Amino acid sequence: MLFNSFEFLIFLPIVFLIYWLFKDNLRIQNIIILISSYIFYGWWDYRFLALILISTIIDYTIGLGIQETKSKNHKKILLLTSIVCNLGLLMSFKYFNFFIDSWVDLLNGIGYRTENSWTLNIILPVGISFYTFQTMSYTIDIYRNKLKPTRDFISFASFVSFFPQLVAGPIERATNFLPQILTKRTYNKDQVLQGVRLIIWGLFKKVVIADSLGPIVDEIFETSETQGGGTLWLGAIYFAFQIYCDFSGYSDIAIGTAKLFGFELMSNFKFPFFSRNIGEFWRRWHISLSTWFRDYLYIPIGGSKNGKSKAIRNILIIFIVSGFWHGANWTFIAWGTFHAILFLPSFLSNSNRKFIGTVAFNKKLPTLKEVFFILRTFILVTIGWVFFRSETLTDALTYLGQMSNPLKFTILPNIKLFFYMILLLILEWNMRHDERNPLIFKQKPLRIIVLMLIITLIILNFGRNPQQFIYFDF
Repeated sequence: MLFNSFEFLIFLPIVFLIYWLFKDNLRIQNIIILISSYIFYGWWDYRFLALILISTIIDYTIGLGIQETKSKNHKKILLLTSIVCNLGLLMSFKYFNFFIDSWVDLLNGIGYRTENSWTLNIILPVGISFYTFQTMSYTIDIYRNKLKPTRDFISFASFVSFFPQLVAGPIERATNFLPQILTKRTYNKDQVLQGVRLIIWGLFKKVVIADSLGPIVDEIFETSETQGGGTLWLGAIYFAFQIYCDFSGYSDIAIGTAKLFGFELMSNFKFPFFSRNIGEFWRRWHISLSTWFRDYLYIPIGGSKNGKSKAIRNILIIFIVSGFWHGANWTFIAWGTFHAILFLPSFLSNSNRKFIGTVAFNKKLPTLKEVFFILRTFILVTIGWVFFRSETLTDALTYLGQMSNPLKFTILPNIKLFFYMILLLILEWNMRHDERNPLIFKQKPLRIIVLMLIITLIILNFGRNPQQFIYFDF
């Protein structure tokens, strides 16, 4: 079930009303969450509900086992079992064919001619990259004594399958989210209104901007060999806005929907278009994933504590793995490597954490220097998106090569889309101090006008170019 579908517009109010009818019964509320989540996920393909259930049972059982055993070796074996089972499921469905194809290509490249008869015709389960990482964090944190396991299977299953963020995040930590599920929630009008605003804002980004840009981006990338340099730059910029509005729009709707039920999810985006260097960009983009890799991979393999050479190695690992997490394609590995190359100079010069605070804090406009830094970062990130969007490395390199051609526009910029994009930037600049409170202005008349404009644009565009969320493929 998609957030930008009529089915969800019917599904959400029904679940909301039933849920709060039992405001005094925590267990029934959690059962409602669990059933609703399985309906939500099963709407796409009910067969893959078994995978979520298997992952849930494994980590629920292992979590209790880690807590109860006294032997450190047994704890390690149980943790390793959890990791192997979760990554095994992920590898089987997402990466099996990639490794087989790459092996066959390697053999053919060195002269051993062979046919590929090992690949499988399998469907990638939506959200598998997200919920496997979410359940792994549970067992890892129990092993690290950061969390006590729960014996309440219904609550744990609700944590794993919570429908607002099940298929595209944010990737929640059990330390943050599970206690909320185990604690009685109270209906809070302000929290609900804040959730509704986030849902509206997320729908604007997805329905109005991302879905409108999608067909044009597809056309430009599919016909890139015949396009002029100006059109290719336009396509890359369009895709930068498309993927941001698509993914952050999903996160806004997920966080807003969770608020309707009394939950607070972590922020996943903090206005990455206003980043002044690559380090700041990664502190503002897909925060739940970047911090997951930091805490569960980068720091455990040594982080930056053991000298520059090992730190460089660890940074390369973290960016390459992050790229590979996104998809079983060399283009994603190239994208991750590209960002590592962009990040390393600031790391080596100790300037990667130069920009921690909000740009132009307590100012209406940025300085010219800040504008230069923002534009430079946006251009570099946009070049990287070409790898992310392309089908093959050859396609990406060809696209990038032709971007240096004369700025000829074979597809003209769309005035309506530019209006949407500029409106997005203006509104995000206004709310850059607090990503949780969109569409808030000091002047009440302006607040009403902007809110009505956004709602009108959503209604006019709803259902016109409905597209699946991009990160459903990851």
